[in-house]
Amino acid sequence: MIQYDPLQYFPSAEELPDSDDTPVDNELQILIPTLLRAVLSWLWSERQDWFLGVNMGVYYKPKEPAIVPDGFLSLGVVRRKSAKGRLSYVLWEENYIVPQWVLEVVSQTPGGEYDQKLEKYAQLGVLNYTIYNPHHWRRDKHEPFEVYRLVDGEYIRQSGELIEIPELGLLIGREQGIYQGWQREWLYWYDFLGNRLLTPEQIAQQEYQRAQRLADYLKTMGIDPETLP
Repeated sequence: MIQYDPLQYFPSAEELPDSDDTPVDNELQILIPTLLRAVLSWLWSERQDWFLGVNMGVYYKPKEPAIVPDGFLSLGVVRRKSAKGRLSYVLWEENYIVPQWVLEVVSQTPGGEYDQKLEKYAQLGVLNYTIYNPHHWRRDKHEPFEVYRLVDGEYIRQSGELIEIPELGLLIGREQGIYQGWQREWLYWYDFLGNRLLTPEQIAQQEYQRAQRLADYLKTMGIDPETLP
């Protein structure tokens, strides 16, 4: 675990860089965590005690550069911190709440997902670490989808295709689907019965189809749906 010196000066988010000037070289590194966030935004629409950051710097020590996961989720923090949102996730401004879950999507250029970052997240105390590597897993000698749980300071890989994230009350897994018109394998959240949680796009489509069925039924009854209040 990271140790903090109470006498040390702690800069604010406004004083810290909010970009490391490193370009994102993989579109999926943005889309995959964005999809997961979209599902939670619907599921937890009434909750204000969570934050899912995408490609955002996490500052854990005042004199250390930020670490930038592709996605991370913290519970027990304010969802909307200010009108302009978070510039970065700064631990000493978040009551030292470490993200309970971190996601890395492996790109063409290896980024230390299986060694340096894994060690750093363990030191920080991130309880759940997901690595998604759909295209380069043979190169890296790993599986395409791996989930680790922090046990006594070390990450233990969890077995199975649907893995429980206890702090969230959800499972995470992968399957074929469509997001923003793109048919491919995506990461999804699941309930404890193994049911995949719907995306907002799917929910909107279901509502549209339900409205269409109702309109068709009313027409068979001789009722014009347009005349209804």
